[in-house]
Amino acid sequence: MGKEMLAIEANDLTIGYALKGGRRKVVHEGLHLSLYLGEVTCLLGLNGAGKSTLLRTLCGFQPALAGEVRILGKSLEAYSRAEFSTTVGVVLTEKTNAGGISVRELVALGRHPYTDFLGRLQDEDKRIVQQSMESVGIVHKADSYVSELSDGERQKAMIARTLAQQCPVILLDEPTAFLDVTSRLETMTLLHRLAVEQHKAILLSTHDLELAIQMGDRLWLLAQGRPMASGMPEELILSGAFSSFFERGDVRFDVRTGQLSMAAPQSPVGVRGDALTAYWLRNALLRNGFNPSPFSIDYPSIDCLSPQSFQLYLSGNVQETTSLSELLSLLMNR
Repeated sequence: MGKEMLAIEANDLTIGYALKGGRRKVVHEGLHLSLYLGEVTCLLGLNGAGKSTLLRTLCGFQPALAGEVRILGKSLEAYSRAEFSTTVGVVLTEKTNAGGISVRELVALGRHPYTDFLGRLQDEDKRIVQQSMESVGIVHKADSYVSELSDGERQKAMIARTLAQQCPVILLDEPTAFLDVTSRLETMTLLHRLAVEQHKAILLSTHDLELAIQMGDRLWLLAQGRPMASGMPEELILSGAFSSFFERGDVRFDVRTGQLSMAAPQSPVGVRGDALTAYWLRNALLRNGFNPSPFSIDYPSIDCLSPQSFQLYLSGNVQETTSLSELLSLLMNR
């Protein structure tokens, strides 16, 4: 934080679709946006909130219905196609079908805005392609066909192609959508490192709430029929913005864990002791229908001495157990 150099800004922006007969479908209106260089900003919202529509509007794939988007201080409409391609890089959700070319050839496509009409690469272009592959850790696959890559490797190759464009702004639509848990973390860590080290503004949409909280410098929270919330993840959590945006029905946002869960039941169980053990005990209690609460003699309570040692205070008695499963059994059969 503190790197207050604007990459994209929009005021009173309305996004949506123009329909036949002069009608229009408004998805959001009155949006005020600020995207900063050197930061990763995560766009979060439930399905249908308008995340993809907003990204397409910011990168000029569809026009805004009202308001103006400015990129590096210049109106989006004022950019030529060639100038825009060296300013904003876009990575979409869809899997690439470039299976018949090598990773090196795919990444080299990012140099298209800088080459002649025959697309010939000069030595400097080749150096940038190599550097881009090295930056994302995919250089060892340079001569492999894209079709031979895992989903995580393919996503790295697509990001490398965008890096080869040498754009200060990168927009990604759900870049972790097809990835396994480890690859999602690797991709988000990579994007954050690129934002900091190469001073790029990176905006990505995602459904991964926990990873966005962990890796996003700023979050944009989008929901239909209400103003967008923006800020540091921790500020949005502590202010209650997460709860108001994502809670519905029996789903609740737990400010202690940064996770969504079903509404806590009314049967309290006190927890205290070793912090790591207590954290995972609370997780097990919630899953089994208990409400983790402060330690008290007024209801069943547990001292977490270690992952293999617990003391259960129940009806004036103390019972010692050596495992979570045994502890839960005592609680459920009391």
